[in-house]
Parts: sequence; C-alpha cells; structure tokens
Amino acid sequence: MTNLRRFGIFTAAMVALVLAASYAPRVHRAEAATIAIQEIAPGTSSPVSIVNAGDGSNRLFIVEQTGRIRVYDTNTSTLLAAPFLDLSALVVFGGEQGLLNIIFHPNYGSNGHFYVYYTNTSSNLVLARYTVSANPNIANAATAQILLTIPHPGQTNHNGGGLAFDDSGLLYVAVGDGGGVGDPNNNAQNINVLLGKLLRLDVDSASPYAIPASNPFAGVIPGLGEIWAFGLRNPWRISTDRLTGDLFIGDVGQGQREEVDFQLDGAAGGVNYGWRLKEGTLCYNPSTGCDPGGLTGPIF
Repeated sequence: MTNLRRFGIFTAAMVALVLAASYAPRVHRAEAATIAIQEIAPGTSSPVSIVNAGDGSNRLFIVEQTGRIRVYDTNTSTLLAAPFLDLSALVVFGGEQGLLNIIFHPNYGSNGHFYVYYTNTSSNLVLARYTVSANPNIANAATAQILLTIPHPGQTNHNGGGLAFDDSGLLYVAVGDGGGVGDPNNNAQNINVLLGKLLRLDVDSASPYAIPASNPFAGVIPGLGEIWAFGLRNPWRISTDRLTGDLFIGDVGQGQREEVDFQLDGAAGGVNYGWRLKEGTLCYNPSTGCDPGGLTGPIF
C-alpha cells in the first residue's frame, strides 16, 4: 500500500471512531465521551505534517506535500495567505513524493533554524536548512543550505521522512529503503548506503554537519558514519517521548505487518530492525530461518 492510501485508512479510522461515538446505543450515551471533528484550516493542499516551532508562539506550521509550508495562527484562528516557505519549484510532487516534513531546531527561538525533507526534481532525497526572516511568519528562502542529498534511483516510493531531535540536540533522519517491492536492492541491510536507515547528525558542530563520534559506524569501514540504525522499510514518522527522550519509529509494512520500533534514550546505536529479513514479526526474505540473531523486533 502507498502512504497516501494509509492516510486514507487513518482518516477512515478516525471517521469510524466519530461515527461510533455519535451512534452509540442510547443506553450508553450518557457514559460516552463526545467526539467531533471541526475544520479549522480550509484551503490547504495535501497536508502531511503539522508542527509547532517551540518558540513560545501558538502558531502551527502545516506542511503541504505539494511544496509549501503554511502558517495557522491559533490566536486569530487564521490560515495565513502567504506561505512560510514555498519550495514548489524544487520539489517533485505525486504519490509518495513531495515536501515530506519540517522540524525546528531546539534553539529556534534564538537561531531561527529549521530543517525540511523533500524529494527534489531528480527524485533524490534532500535534507536542507533554512532560517526565518525578520518577519516571524516568513522564512528567508535565500538562506537555503543543503545538508544532505541521498540518491534514490529507479523508484518513486519509500522516501521516509521522519525527523526528530534528541535531548542532546542531535538530529535523527529516517530514510526509506529506495522503493520497489521487497527492497529489491537489499538497501536496508546494506550499511554502505543511506537508504533504509535511521541517520543521526550533529547539525551544530560543523557545516553542513558533523558525524557524532558515538555513531556505530563513525570512522569504521565498512559502514557510513551517518547511520545510527538500519533494517527499515519506510519510516514515515518518528517521535521522541517528551518526558523520557525514548524514540518511536513508525515503519510502513510491505503487505501484512505495519510496525512500531522503539529505542530507549541513551541506548547504543547499530540496531538492526530486521527489514527485509522480516516484515514486522513475520519472515519475509528468506521465507524461513530469517533471523540470524541480533535483530530487534518491533514493540507493536
């Protein structure tokens, strides 16, 4: 299934939940919570992510897969007409491609830096940094700095897109396996390519970034230093627990199992989450004897 179909499944599930609450048997109506959906920002196009800048403002930044980032002002309940940033000319849009995510630097309030992840017009994956302008609702497009471009030849799907900062200010970037059915190039298990991986970058110590010394393949051959974990198929979204710092990875399955992977805050890198040897808890390739040892299974 494509990510867009999964968006539909998620929406359908939410609608089902609302309908279930609305049409619960009358005898239980007094006990049931009232659930409703309220449209607040009509006029967006293919929204795929909603983020707060963490700068003390009440604004929401809405990522449109078509290439724009919009600002919703919760104080005035207004979707601002001018985009925060328009990358439409740099982005290829369609299917699973496009502008996929944004994340704001933990010190955004003082340095104004934020990061975007998109598929460019050559279908490669791009991580870039921008800085806000003097107008807090408009980014300075001239400040663009491409930190990383990852070749993504042959297929248009499985681009990943998860972004997260940890408590120490290191940036995690979740990258898809390169697409196709069953990871035909076995990218996710190949530690010499960045596809199918969770990367960890130090975006503050060097330009465009530094490789943290504690990354499992830092200075090691074979292996690329940016890699923090591997064996992922299409890690569309990742998230850190705001209380504990633990990391959750939502990985899109092939056809039978979706999975949520997990890593404790402070745990060592080098975890192999199993794809394409396994799809969730099931053997995938090979169909039997798929766990040679050392794999970390999903928590769900």
